[in-house]
Amino acid sequence: MTEVVTRPAVKQLFINNQWVDAATGRTFEDVNPATEEVIAHIAEADASDVDRAVRAARRAFDEGPWPRMRAAERAALLRRVGELILQHQDELVQLESQDNGKPVRESRALDIPRSAHNFIFFAEFINKVTSEAVNQDGQFLHYELRDPVGVAALITPWNFPLLLATWKIGPCLAAGNTCVLKPASVTPLTALRLADLVAEAGLPEGVFNVVTGPGSTVGTALVSHPGVNLISFTGETVTGQQIMAAAAPGLKRVSAELGGKAPNLVFASADLDAAIAGSLRSAFFNQGEVCLATPRFLVEEKIYDQFLEKFVAAARALRIGDPLDPATEMGPLVSKSHYERVRGYIALGREEGATLVTGGERPEGLARGYYLQPTVFTDVRQDMRICREEIFGPVASIQPFRSEEEAVGLANDTPYGLDATIWTNDLKQAHRVAGRLVVGTVWVNCWFVRDLRVPFGGAKASGIGREGGKYSWEFYTEAKNVCIALQ
Repeated sequence: MTEVVTRPAVKQLFINNQWVDAATGRTFEDVNPATEEVIAHIAEADASDVDRAVRAARRAFDEGPWPRMRAAERAALLRRVGELILQHQDELVQLESQDNGKPVRESRALDIPRSAHNFIFFAEFINKVTSEAVNQDGQFLHYELRDPVGVAALITPWNFPLLLATWKIGPCLAAGNTCVLKPASVTPLTALRLADLVAEAGLPEGVFNVVTGPGSTVGTALVSHPGVNLISFTGETVTGQQIMAAAAPGLKRVSAELGGKAPNLVFASADLDAAIAGSLRSAFFNQGEVCLATPRFLVEEKIYDQFLEKFVAAARALRIGDPLDPATEMGPLVSKSHYERVRGYIALGREEGATLVTGGERPEGLARGYYLQPTVFTDVRQDMRICREEIFGPVASIQPFRSEEEAVGLANDTPYGLDATIWTNDLKQAHRVAGRLVVGTVWVNCWFVRDLRVPFGGAKASGIGREGGKYSWEFYTEAKNVCIALQ
């Protein structure tokens, strides 16, 4: 494995622009999934630490300058954070790949540049956003104000640690709110390094705080804290339900982007080579640890055999290995517990009667680390758990369909509704099918294309609310109507 010098072994909490120990002094281990070695000891917060962080954020909102700054002043500071992320890109790429297991080619091309963009975009957005005004019969003038809501609890997952954190932090702070970030326990390093950069950029005390520890204690204390006004969560559906229940007594505003089990529809008119390349990425990018992954392949019967042969060959050719090697295309899964969970689903697929076509085992030559071959099942049924439950790993199923009607029915036969991909060169078909899919995002002849100006979120069990551009702005601000008598 490539040797990398890590930052100091003990990581503290970041509260009120200061690094502090957890109240109990306890820490937990952060493990590199490629080597199974401990790379840091992370402060384990408890409810008292969460209270400290929320109180700091509360003071910064109620008494500090942040919500009262001119938009241009906030924008300059947030833009500076984005610039510092780019200046420290090499370090952040290494940290992200060590902590998560994702190949550096992915963290360098996507995670870190996009994290900077999340700050820069919303720094620019607040200087361009406009409000509505309504003249009521010449007698009254109504105009809209947008005020920050207060203290936000931001809870982020481990699959895109810095990218998804900044996706929330950028609009939250741009709107004038303050926040407490709880990153996933297995991937806290880039969130903690971001705290250094936020302080270096000059954001006031208490505006941005980071607490680390288990969701069962830290997350629960955070979302139920009376000083928190709004909650943004990205993660799996059951946890989202628990967060909504905890938020209900306080009537806290909640945005939740939850699980997915997305379909990938491949029609006979598709460019087969493009569909294979795109489908390979949508199944195995980031080791399949992507909420937007499309592991349910629905392929038109007349091209099914050809697609299966080419897709399996392409999956077997993926380069698996050290995530710090620029040539690596797939790294290890994020943790031992998640590795065992995914292996359990592979065993379950066999028990359910599906045919394992390829993969399902540890790759040869990789005795250490949580590595798993790209895995493909056929002969699946809609009632199989591997077709209905989110596996969140490099496991795909492929089944044929005969008609467009059948394809749409199979695609929608899921509790989730985050996204879908369609491969077809029939323009009318693309519009018809996209219109009938019950999802938040439909990609046609592409996958994982995001623009911060467009809405992002899920239907059904995949979430509540939308993020991006004006949609994030609506969540992180409170609309106020001012009515002026003109006569």
